[in-house]
Amino acid sequence: MIRFLLDGEVIEVADAEPTSTVLDYLRYTLRRTGTKEGCAEGDCGACTVLLGEPAGDGVEWRAVNACILFLPMLDGKALRTVESLGGNHPVQREMIERHGSQCGFCTPGFVMSLYGRSIGAAGTKNVAVGDVIAGNLCRCTGYGPILEAGEAVPFEPEQDDGTAAALRALQPAYGHPRTADELAELLLANPETRIVAGATDVGLWVTKQHRDLGPTVFIGDIADLRRIEESPEALTLGAAVRYSETRGALARLHPDLGELVRRIGGVQVRNAGTIGGNIANGSPIGDMPPALIALGADLTLRRGADRRTIALEDFFIGYGKQDIAPGEFVESVRVPRPPTDMLVSVVKLSKRFDSDISGVCGAFALRIADGVITDARVAFGGMAAIPARAPGCEAALAGRPWTEETVETAARALAEDYQPLDDLRGSADYRRKVAANLLRRLWAAQHEAVSVLHG
Repeated sequence: MIRFLLDGEVIEVADAEPTSTVLDYLRYTLRRTGTKEGCAEGDCGACTVLLGEPAGDGVEWRAVNACILFLPMLDGKALRTVESLGGNHPVQREMIERHGSQCGFCTPGFVMSLYGRSIGAAGTKNVAVGDVIAGNLCRCTGYGPILEAGEAVPFEPEQDDGTAAALRALQPAYGHPRTADELAELLLANPETRIVAGATDVGLWVTKQHRDLGPTVFIGDIADLRRIEESPEALTLGAAVRYSETRGALARLHPDLGELVRRIGGVQVRNAGTIGGNIANGSPIGDMPPALIALGADLTLRRGADRRTIALEDFFIGYGKQDIAPGEFVESVRVPRPPTDMLVSVVKLSKRFDSDISGVCGAFALRIADGVITDARVAFGGMAAIPARAPGCEAALAGRPWTEETVETAARALAEDYQPLDDLRGSADYRRKVAANLLRRLWAAQHEAVSVLHG
């Protein structure tokens, strides 16, 4: 049984398939056809809906992609679709008056994203309209009027309409584990169970590959896996922390990390995708692992009551292979706070600036004292079958003067560290060249900054 609120009404769904999507349920069962299917992979935003969860005395809403959101993930939450706005919401009026709707297919998704911004939904507070709709695509290329419509709608926090109280009274019915202890016990007894956090990756296995995921467990509601702990020494993130929740804390570690989060998918993807899921899926082009590896992050894995901590870089063994035992799961990641004398740079390169997968993601963490590199950690994604460090490049940097000559030697060493593939995101030659150029750019930028400082 799944139980959720839709416009204040309790909806109960019995015997739903674990991987049936919210999009299909809305369109084919509830006949709410305003929610569209454009891509079925969380890229175009035509299926954008808002989910609500209790937060303090109120409700926190977040825009998500219904096409890759599994129906059980609605359990215990509130849902709003474009039909919920009634046709006369300020966002809808502005879209009409400013001709923001062209063919109209993508319009409901844009309306829901802009509506989320107008009420301060997750990932939209103090965020420019362009960033809020980066996860929505308009194939008529009419973004100008849409941006104007978004700018014209004022921020107006919602008045209490009873949703908060109704959510607190709503009893979840699906049986998600509520604690990490419950999850550990379940996985120990059923190690073949597939963990689903935000479904931004495994959702595509269903919608695009039509795979049967087998037994599944949904972990997005486990409070002790959603902790964010900041200390003078480190930042610790629970595995189920969503990216939209991490941006501030990661930006406080270093601004480049906050900028990197801004470019992980669109708001809808960041509102669902988790730090632990991004790590556990082992993708060689996941955005965050190279940065965390360069900063010396470690990972806590749990199996039953037993925990072990390993360096994040050691978790990735080979393509599709991670150091994780049956019944074991990622519990948290700990990122040391960079010391003040560390030069950090994280750069993502992709064909599109917004909402695109990396071709190459490079991360550098160098400690420099009296003009000498005392320690060097360099990691890349998109350059090998796993996110990995560059041992030859690091060796060419460590103990050497921070000079253009040293940088050139280290840049050439990158060609020996990685053997990238040719694919649709870039050729092997392109990847080797841009990886080396990222290091050169770091030296040039820092050298220029020092020159300006000293006149």
